[in-house]
Amino acid sequence: MSFNSLILIWFDKNKRNLPWRDQFDPYKIWLSEIILQQTRIAQGTGYYNRFVENYPTLKSLAEADEQMILKLWQGLGYYSRARNLHFTANYINSELNGEFPSNFLELKKLKGIGDYTAAAIASIAFNEPVPAIDGNVFRVFARYFNIELDISQPKTKTYFFNLGKEIIDQKRPGDFNQAVMELGATICTPTNPDCMNCPVNQSCEALAKKKVSELPIKSKKLKVTHRFLHFLDISNGDQVLIKKRTEKDVWLNLYNFPIIELPTEESFPSKFQEFNTTKPFRLMKEEVHLLSHQKLHISFWKANVDQEEFIRLQKEFNSEIISIEEIHQYPYPKPMEKYLDSEYPN
Repeated sequence: MSFNSLILIWFDKNKRNLPWRDQFDPYKIWLSEIILQQTRIAQGTGYYNRFVENYPTLKSLAEADEQMILKLWQGLGYYSRARNLHFTANYINSELNGEFPSNFLELKKLKGIGDYTAAAIASIAFNEPVPAIDGNVFRVFARYFNIELDISQPKTKTYFFNLGKEIIDQKRPGDFNQAVMELGATICTPTNPDCMNCPVNQSCEALAKKKVSELPIKSKKLKVTHRFLHFLDISNGDQVLIKKRTEKDVWLNLYNFPIIELPTEESFPSKFQEFNTTKPFRLMKEEVHLLSHQKLHISFWKANVDQEEFIRLQKEFNSEIISIEEIHQYPYPKPMEKYLDSEYPN
């Protein structure tokens, strides 16, 4: 049997029961693909279900307030996905009469939709035979065909895409794409792959040559930037200062306490002396938060101040004043969310 036949037979028998499977609504396929970028299925499934419950149609998502979308997204990270999701829903709703483009090339023109997501939507919702190449597919193809090319290189991605176009099942392109991804996620895993139970193990070149652990090849490494952020929990007892992040940086349009960023690590920032508060800032918590290209060294400091100092610091940081009772109503980055859960429990 061919690779196509074997993998589709396996998929029909072994595919996981996921809420976005076995339906062809491009909105829900798109939503699931965006949520599952950089997110494990175990975590993403709950978010998908909550989004569908709150925004069952593209129109309802387009008409939603961005702050509510970011709040619902809270904890998933990579918040540009949520902002792009809202932008594109608005665009499709207002400029395309609420109709998704029905082919790969037109889908790629939408904000936040790249080659992989466009191919997934086009193949699953519209039966277009175009391969969806993600990390799982890179791994399966590299091992099965013994491809010794560096997958971090753009020309290699083109090679895999063209290979996918050649071998994709013309009658069931959506199922074929999902089958390869499913195989990579459950059998042909990065470490300890279950080759004994792989449906294509008899013809896998890497297995025959005992090179499974060597493939795929990926040499490029991201340069990680270290940043030192000091979050200031400033309260007058009933109210607290927060600030919306409007600058082009991590966590755009989310809220956090006023922040001091320093170029190097300081156990007690000298800049605190400038605030001249009657009560000193106390260190509450420290953590390291990892992003794909940044390592954030975060410290939380707390100061309870009188009303005069509170207003002065509010102006100093150009921040908002909210009551402590409503503090959980805003969308926050993960470190803020964790801090609030411990220091300001519901």
